[in-house]
Amino acid sequence: MLDFDLTEEQRLLEQSVREWGAKEVQPKIHDLDREHRFDRGIFPQMADLGLLGASVPAEYGGAGMDYISLGIISEELEYVDTSLRVIMSVHAGLNCLSLLTWGTEAQKQKYLVPQAQGTKIATYGLTEPAAGSDVRGMQTTAVKKGDRYHLTGEKMWISLADVADNFLVFGWTDAEKKKQKDPSGISAFIVERAFKGFSSGTLKEKWGILAGNTGYFKMDDMEVPEENMLGKPGEGFKIAMFALDQGRFTVAAGATGLVRACRDASVKYAKQRKTFGVEIGQHQLVKEMIAQMESDYQASRLLWMRSGFLKNHGRRNTRETGLAKWFSTVASERAAGDCVQIHGANGYSDEYPAGRFYRNCKGAVIYEGTREIHKIMQADYVLGYRQDKPTRCELPPYKGA
Repeated sequence: MLDFDLTEEQRLLEQSVREWGAKEVQPKIHDLDREHRFDRGIFPQMADLGLLGASVPAEYGGAGMDYISLGIISEELEYVDTSLRVIMSVHAGLNCLSLLTWGTEAQKQKYLVPQAQGTKIATYGLTEPAAGSDVRGMQTTAVKKGDRYHLTGEKMWISLADVADNFLVFGWTDAEKKKQKDPSGISAFIVERAFKGFSSGTLKEKWGILAGNTGYFKMDDMEVPEENMLGKPGEGFKIAMFALDQGRFTVAAGATGLVRACRDASVKYAKQRKTFGVEIGQHQLVKEMIAQMESDYQASRLLWMRSGFLKNHGRRNTRETGLAKWFSTVASERAAGDCVQIHGANGYSDEYPAGRFYRNCKGAVIYEGTREIHKIMQADYVLGYRQDKPTRCELPPYKGA
């Protein structure tokens, strides 16, 4: 029997995040976006709500929520602004859930607990100036000398790059496999900002998600203790792909929230603006755009919730999560474009949110797997060229599932 109802706890969570966002963030997001300013004060508030450790068990400092709840949080946060959901993606999804699944007990106590509690902020470093979808093209190397690895390289387009305390970083530990582009030569490391040889900067010229921090970091012969390797040598590619399953889930749920934000802003404007003596909502082609937003919202929500259901039961969900991410992000791009169109000339004005929605939506169609990559993946599944098998790298099932 399928049950599409949220639990009472999930409804209360949805309501509390929605009310917090409307009261504490919505009134100032316009100015933050206009000023290209990231508000670090958002972290303590998110921590107080239990968001930063949402799906981390209580034994490791988290709120112990299920993965549907993580999706609800992501949807509600992006409804307010994409920059809020990005925090959940890189901190709670890509980093914390990777540590939860792959980390040693010592690593969890040292890094996961403070991250789940929100006293430390974390992010994820995979993309490089010349390596995005082509992960094997990364140039970062990690050379072992004694009981330490020396990392050298640069990561680009990293959310919270100039803000985070801890980083999940990937680099080649096998020089021969690097030459062959064999991903089994890649390993993962937990890196602290305080490590000698680490430096970071903020990208100033981006045109979307302006209220968020996006940048780069460099590692110049940076020494990392051997015990900071996450997983075993050569497991980095597996960990990176596992992490993307979690990040893509939050992106999918977040894009769903952006579709809803576009729909609500369009409905509000369509009932206020009049042309030819009637509300523009009475015009057939405006109705068509709003109907498309509603259809896309409902479908996107069902897709990410299906993925969350699989995560709750510890089942492989790469295919389902990829489909949810692809569909919802493309839907958000369509919704944002139509939202601007419905607003007409005012959609081109900074006084309305339509332009911000349009600028923000584009990033998610690119990062964590471009729409083209996801199209190929879904086609390969249907054609039988690609199959996912259960592995040890699944999320721990939610205990209440």
